[in-house]
Amino acid sequence: MSTDIEKFKAGSPMSDTLRMDRMPHIWCPGCGIGSEVNSFAEAVKRSGIDPKKLVVVSGIGCTGRVAGYVNFDSMHTTHGRAIPVATGIKLANPELTVVVFSGEGDLAGIGGNHLIHAARRNMDLVVICNNNFTYGMTGGQVTPTTPGTATASTTPYGNYEYPFSLPFLMDAAGATYIARWTSMHSRNVTQSIEEALLRKGFSFIEIISPCPTLYLRRNRLGDGVDQLQNYQDNSILKHGADTRETGIDFQGKIVIGKFVEKNKPTYLEASDKCSIKLVGDDYQLYGKTIPEREAEEKAEKAKIAVRRAAVQAEAEAQAEGEIQAEYVPNQLSVPVAAVKEALARAAKKAPAKAAVAPKSAKKATVKTKAKPVKKTVAKATAKVVKKAAATVKAKPAKKAVTKAIAKAPARKATSKAPAKKVAAKLPVKKVAAKAVKKAAPKAAVKAKITAKAAPKKAGKPNKTRK
Repeated sequence: MSTDIEKFKAGSPMSDTLRMDRMPHIWCPGCGIGSEVNSFAEAVKRSGIDPKKLVVVSGIGCTGRVAGYVNFDSMHTTHGRAIPVATGIKLANPELTVVVFSGEGDLAGIGGNHLIHAARRNMDLVVICNNNFTYGMTGGQVTPTTPGTATASTTPYGNYEYPFSLPFLMDAAGATYIARWTSMHSRNVTQSIEEALLRKGFSFIEIISPCPTLYLRRNRLGDGVDQLQNYQDNSILKHGADTRETGIDFQGKIVIGKFVEKNKPTYLEASDKCSIKLVGDDYQLYGKTIPEREAEEKAEKAKIAVRRAAVQAEAEAQAEGEIQAEYVPNQLSVPVAAVKEALARAAKKAPAKAAVAPKSAKKATVKTKAKPVKKTVAKATAKVVKKAAATVKAKPAKKAVTKAIAKAPARKATSKAPAKKVAAKLPVKKVAAKAVKKAAPKAAVKAKITAKAAPKKAGKPNKTRK
């Protein structure tokens, strides 16, 4: 059994980003933190940032255990102190990408003071807040975001406090990137985290997530799947929405999307600008001038672009491989017996079709063979004679025949190749003369027959003309 688990851990697509030796994790079935961590790991991979320059900081609580499962440099801090620790890491080494991953109780409750001031300073941090409306690890107490009337261990008759709208709070504090999703919108979560990792400034991403053990059970809202269905039914996508309208009521509508994205100098950039005024162009931060740091940033961006392109190419190759694998016979869902029966029926029908094919081919060849010029001329003359006899004033036979012959080779030459060759070799006058000589006896006989019937037939056209 242990060997199977080791194979599973080694073959997991997340083995490079998660510490598989610490699996399985402690989160409850139906909890949304697992999908959030999966989205975070995928975003890190897609962003192209150097994993060796990434640091994850978390506080206390269920979400605070994320720092122990990711395969990056990480720090599990004390309750409410994740942001000040992350701020110190960023100031000590500005080349690092620092991510804070914690819950709403840790960030907006005991750590609320640090949260609003980090946003006010526009500290270059990425803050991912798992909001499950409860203190899941310590007994299910009311948090700063618990909706009104919701039941908690400290409010058994319903919550009567006014909750925070975290996007509104961060917008008022000065955050430059604000987004909200639910744990059901995993692709959107991945995209937002990827965008936040590649930009400067204070980025805040709120993820509404179910806590099936305490919040859902105590409020009789079903399990995690039921809550995901609720997220799907009640989520309203509004990019750029006014953050004052992002409040959440108990089991009410949830406004999701990317609300704020703007640029302004970060804390370090503002500090550099002030120091240059005092010291001049000789100002250095950690032994590097501003032009030197800018050159290093450009080089790092170029490396990130190369890594991102490689990840995208790998994803496209995997997608093509999956599409081709769908057509492999072994992976077909059709039963083998049904396939054999279909092949047998096709084999029975094939000889009959093959027998019919030669007949149709013969017909096609007969049609494609060009008729002799003599026959075509004879037919043309016969038609002309009939028309001349039907009319009162019949045209001379020679003129009619020459006109018909002049038209007949042209029509046949457009579709019949042999007729083209004959018409090309003999002039039209010679062909007409020969045809008239051969057709004259027959035409004379037909003219006599038609002459006898001419009075009867000729009367009808005169009546119609009158």
